[in-house]
Amino acid sequence: YLKISKLALAFAIIHSKPPGKSCKEYTEHLARTVSEQDFEWKSKVEVLEAEVLRLRQELLLNKICPRFCLENNACAETLTDQECINPMSYSSQLEDSGCDVSNDYAFDSLGAASDFHQSEHNVSTSKRWLERVPPLSLCCTSKGESLTAPVQFLQHLLEIRKLSEGGILQADFRELENDSYTICNSVSQLLAGLVVFYNSPEFPVSHVVTEGVCVLTSLITDTKLSNVVLKKCFKKFEEFKKNLIQIILRISSINRFQALHAISHTLVLLGRNNILRDSLITLLLSEVRQFAEQLLQAYQIQAMYDITQYENIFPLCMILEQLLQNEIEESSISSADYGGEEKIKFLKNLDQIILHLSDEFPLFSLYLWRVSVLLNSAQIQ
Repeated sequence: YLKISKLALAFAIIHSKPPGKSCKEYTEHLARTVSEQDFEWKSKVEVLEAEVLRLRQELLLNKICPRFCLENNACAETLTDQECINPMSYSSQLEDSGCDVSNDYAFDSLGAASDFHQSEHNVSTSKRWLERVPPLSLCCTSKGESLTAPVQFLQHLLEIRKLSEGGILQADFRELENDSYTICNSVSQLLAGLVVFYNSPEFPVSHVVTEGVCVLTSLITDTKLSNVVLKKCFKKFEEFKKNLIQIILRISSINRFQALHAISHTLVLLGRNNILRDSLITLLLSEVRQFAEQLLQAYQIQAMYDITQYENIFPLCMILEQLLQNEIEESSISSADYGGEEKIKFLKNLDQIILHLSDEFPLFSLYLWRVSVLLNSAQIQ
């Protein structure tokens, strides 16, 4: 049937070919026309899908809390006591060559902003926020603005959560369990948007991107919402962590250290959740172990190794060290032990690897030793 269809199409093209054009030229022209039409339809479908998701988001919020109405003509003015940082605080990064982050305030403020859910709001501020909540937006003219809709939706969700906990609103969060599509798609859009940004970051960082990191952290550290979100979106978070780790390893631009710092900070923030932390430690142990084995092999046969990847492995070592320290400080090591097989692989022959690499690569060997000490300390505890 397929062969007959192709033959019929070929005859149709030959018979309808305008004079002065070869069959090949006419076929290519038809292919371009069809391709353009497909692209237009895909664009229309994407817009309609985004509109459907926005309506589902509004419907879900209204089901959770009927008093939380999102008026289409609501004021788009931001909060007077805005909880996320001012994007102007990043302006100092433009003066930085990227070889050193001399002003750590810019990225450290990501951590401070991510703690906004811990600040207490008084009743009048919360009510004013409800009256002035901006409508969910479909604006996507840039990488940062493409995050606007999911960020706003999740911000509204967190605000309802805080107000309901304070007794200001009555909310029924069982609807989140019933409408997994909306919450999963919103989180997926946010994660995908952050990956796009980190693949080719722009400085100063868009405030929407910063708010996205804030919302993501608040979402996974919220005692009640995180249970629902992780249950529905755990695979998305796992994929997100893998993507960020790979971006760290392969980024090769000269002025890449600001981006490395930002991505590393995001991974540390994800590690605030015990479930995500344990799986993240396992991923990092695997990457560091594989690199150490490859470096040892290259050293033994005097082969060339990737200097850029060698430089980029240190952020992963620092993240791993910080997460292990957090595990020990919180005394959250279970009798089942995290890492499991990957931890055994990491510690196996580690002393020999450190012994062979210590002269040529002392800093990397030191990090390997520090990680092994933390792993053994956690086991003893």
